[in-house]
Amino acid sequence: MNLPLIIINTLLLPLTPYLITFLLLLLFLEQLSYLKKKRTLPGPSLVLPFLGNAVSLVRNPTRFWDFQSSLAASSGLSANYIVGKFILFIRDTSLSHKVFANVHPDAFTLVGHPFGKKLFGEHNLIYMTGQEHKDLRRRITPNFTPKALATYTALQQTIILQHMKNWVSLASRTNNGIALRFLIRDMNLDTSQTVFVGPYLALEARERFKSDYNFFNVGLMKLPVDLPGTAFRNARLAVGRLVETLAGCAKQSRAKMEEEKQEPTCLIDFWMQEMVKELNAGGGDISDVELGAHLFDFLFAAQDASTSSLLWAVALLDSHPEVLAKVREEVAGVWDPESNELITAEQLARMRYTHAVAREVVRYRAPATMVPHIAAVDFPLTETYTVPKGTIVFPSAYESCFQGFTEPERFDPDRFSVERQEDRVYRKNYLAFGAGAHQCVGQRYALNHLVLFMAMFATLLDFKRHRTDGCDDITFVPTICPKDDCKVFLSMRRFPALTLQ
Repeated sequence: MNLPLIIINTLLLPLTPYLITFLLLLLFLEQLSYLKKKRTLPGPSLVLPFLGNAVSLVRNPTRFWDFQSSLAASSGLSANYIVGKFILFIRDTSLSHKVFANVHPDAFTLVGHPFGKKLFGEHNLIYMTGQEHKDLRRRITPNFTPKALATYTALQQTIILQHMKNWVSLASRTNNGIALRFLIRDMNLDTSQTVFVGPYLALEARERFKSDYNFFNVGLMKLPVDLPGTAFRNARLAVGRLVETLAGCAKQSRAKMEEEKQEPTCLIDFWMQEMVKELNAGGGDISDVELGAHLFDFLFAAQDASTSSLLWAVALLDSHPEVLAKVREEVAGVWDPESNELITAEQLARMRYTHAVAREVVRYRAPATMVPHIAAVDFPLTETYTVPKGTIVFPSAYESCFQGFTEPERFDPDRFSVERQEDRVYRKNYLAFGAGAHQCVGQRYALNHLVLFMAMFATLLDFKRHRTDGCDDITFVPTICPKDDCKVFLSMRRFPALTLQ
């Protein structure tokens, strides 16, 4: 006799109708919970059990968020359901500001990514609130002083020039053009490592760093299935290794800055210099591991957002030749590549039109399109709608940047001129760097990097897009970039002699 079959026939089969009924009841309750949270907001009326619309989000993020935006056109809000989580999309700028202004334990928690805590860990800057967050922001301030930014300017240019020279070499070996997305991503990773931890990251460590960051980037776009071999698990483990590496850099910097008369050469040095002073005055300390986690937070913020902006800068300069001509004219009046000198901080400040172009690139294609938060409590967002506790809320910086501005759908750097000053008039809508207590602390560094890149790219290279249908469509990777990965034809115009040494 087959004992297992007897057990199934005698015990389980009679229970099958009850099991099916129980399952249907759970599905009904899940659907009922979704509808109760959604109330009258626009959004799908029926959602798949547990997964909700996760498949459509992963398959085509651009279409998914465009759909949410269209639903929110009238009310400023729309709802959906993803992997067991009720989500709220915010299109209205004033409502986004209300979320940004209420990041504390009794309202909203910034998460940076729907499953960010599983990836970044519990103690990163983006999850801090209150006095702890204020203290860390205060300690970060010396990292972005004019002196620090001037130090970074030289480091940034050295890396940019090295990579541009390699791009020209790559382009010379093909007639089909080269896609810039991964090339710019690698350049930015190299730049971030050099600016943030400079001499403390050896060549071998840089190669491991690049590999681990790629694991992390892939995992960002996958479902949070934390099982061996999955992209999400690989990403989580990679973050641990990256933080450990950065913690080692912090330890080396601490030892150097404890010596007298040592000048900072990178971001962690500026940070450590101030920390040593604070410790000598009886202040508190931050462990090397904590510093490593914060450095990774900086890296994440600088890496993907900057890659997005640089790609769109190339695409928009190509499609607006009159803007490109004005950038080249301004840079030529400030910096001569054949002078065998890098652009100084003073020269960079004089590139006012190029700065306006950078600000317009970031407005027109805000790289961090949304800033996810989680509702820690039931929060009354409007007079008629209260955000249920546990909701993942997505204030859209992208949508806000197209509200209020004169002809917002037009790429127009002159809107940031001294005469028009739309950056002041519509300051409330310029949410590309966020708002409130968690507004991007490194935005001046990010804009400087974009201006330096455009000045060099426009001055040193001739370029033309390899245009195809839909090449400028938006795709999420996880920030936004042109659908064709910004494919261009490149050739050298002129190069400083210092890059050939």
